[in-house]
Amino acid sequence: MEKQYQASDFGRVAVLLGGDSAEREVSLRSGTAVLNALQRCGIETIAFDPSERQITDLIDENIDRAVIMLHGRGGEDGSMQGALQQLKIAYSGSGVLGSALAMDKIHSKQIWESLGLPTAKYQIADKTSFEAGSCSAIMKKLGNKVMVKPAREGSSIGMAKVTCAKQLETAVQDAFHYDDQVLLEQFIDGQEYTVALLNGKALPSIRMSTPHTFYDYAAKYQDNTTEYFCPSGLAAEEEVRLAELSTRAFHALSGSGWGRVDVMRDEATGTFFLLESNTVPGMTEKSLVPKAAAAAGIDFDALSVAILTTSMPAS
Repeated sequence: MEKQYQASDFGRVAVLLGGDSAEREVSLRSGTAVLNALQRCGIETIAFDPSERQITDLIDENIDRAVIMLHGRGGEDGSMQGALQQLKIAYSGSGVLGSALAMDKIHSKQIWESLGLPTAKYQIADKTSFEAGSCSAIMKKLGNKVMVKPAREGSSIGMAKVTCAKQLETAVQDAFHYDDQVLLEQFIDGQEYTVALLNGKALPSIRMSTPHTFYDYAAKYQDNTTEYFCPSGLAAEEEVRLAELSTRAFHALSGSGWGRVDVMRDEATGTFFLLESNTVPGMTEKSLVPKAAAAAGIDFDALSVAILTTSMPAS
């Protein structure tokens, strides 16, 4: 049985939001939504933007614990988690290692691959050694459709889907603006699913359908053409299989507290392939975790409090 908390048990809480990553605008929206929810629940909560203040100001503010709503670098990669540990301030979600591993798509895939978990074929492009002449060979190895992804960005920033060597060269060079390492991944034809995880439990899966070439930044945040299906329409045994795979993938990267795992299902074989794990998923009005929580009977305020409880000592 889960422990029940009173608002006073949490002390004074800071929602960390904004930051200076490429995902700043999404973080501001996520953080503001969670801030408002916690305040509605009677929890003493303030907003704190580490791009505008020194992190040590949290001590001056008498903060007992932090809810991390920083997306991308500096907030989701272990840096902020390490800083908070040094300040002895409890925080939500995954620790330093779990955050750092999940933020790096290449390291994530290497760990999953080593454990025999299904993930698409891939190659790595390094800014210091990448040669445009290698693009034809890469396309031949990975297939006629390839996803190009900066290794350590979220919200599909810098990503592209390519179908020829020339497009691959251009997309890799564009991705190098965001990261010195770029993941080149075989595109899986099929439907995309995501599984939210909350305090060790998988929530109902969501299937996404978009007219875009893939589930990109615009499809996630800027237009209304994306459709979300929750429940996702999977058969009961497939839902269990996907939940188990996602949970195992999340824990393999030392994830804890809450998060989200994204998966593609191969249209031809029905096999699920792991894409990535997110340790600070979006919490905007269009975000996926709130949709999955709602399908499980958890409203946004209760979800926000549940995320805050991940900062509490394990019982």
